[in-house]
Amino acid sequence: MINLIGASAFFILLHRLLSGSSLRAVIVARTGERWFRAAFALASLMGVVWLSLAYAGTPATWRQQLWGVPAFVWYAQFFLQPLACLLVVAGLTSPNPGTVGQEERVEWPGVVQGALRVTRHPFLWGIALLSVGHLATVPAPRSLLLFGTLLVVALTGTVSIDVKRRARLGARWTPFATTTSNIPFAAILDGRQRLQLRELGAKPLVLAAVLSMVSWLAHPAAWRLANVD
Repeated sequence: MINLIGASAFFILLHRLLSGSSLRAVIVARTGERWFRAAFALASLMGVVWLSLAYAGTPATWRQQLWGVPAFVWYAQFFLQPLACLLVVAGLTSPNPGTVGQEERVEWPGVVQGALRVTRHPFLWGIALLSVGHLATVPAPRSLLLFGTLLVVALTGTVSIDVKRRARLGARWTPFATTTSNIPFAAILDGRQRLQLRELGAKPLVLAAVLSMVSWLAHPAAWRLANVD
């Protein structure tokens, strides 16, 4: 279990201490933006692999659920996961000033469309929703640690990105921020945006449906593999 704790600590510190603090600017000044991004992407991939291997290698005592899960929680997850997958896919495929390397798109006419009407951080909120679903349906110590780590990194990431964009773009960030919301659907509920599903396009919807279906079909095999002592 110490291995999983170490992997979780590494992943959180990588994203919050290295990427989400002033230390990033110091490193970028020495290495350049391009090399920093490449090294950070590699370190993030290594962190995900470490988390996965550590999760699979936890002892049996850390795999036992701490409490029973009501049936309605599973039904909620059945509807929550496709939404989470859609946000992940849309976050990866939509132009977004909040994405690394796309900051200048903040002044694009009509940049706020599709998933950005729901939240300006669709990918991170997709990861957060996936994590919440797994935390609710698989309340074992190792799951609480793994998906709790992903949830913390995702939620703090939305705040960190807003702070960095505001500092870098200044007044240019304000119109985008005031017409969108960090919390999903908040801008729609208070009248700053309208939900336009057609703007998402068929491709993200299909990809999200396929991803969700594959995930559901693969879960039993992945569960058996992860629980082999």
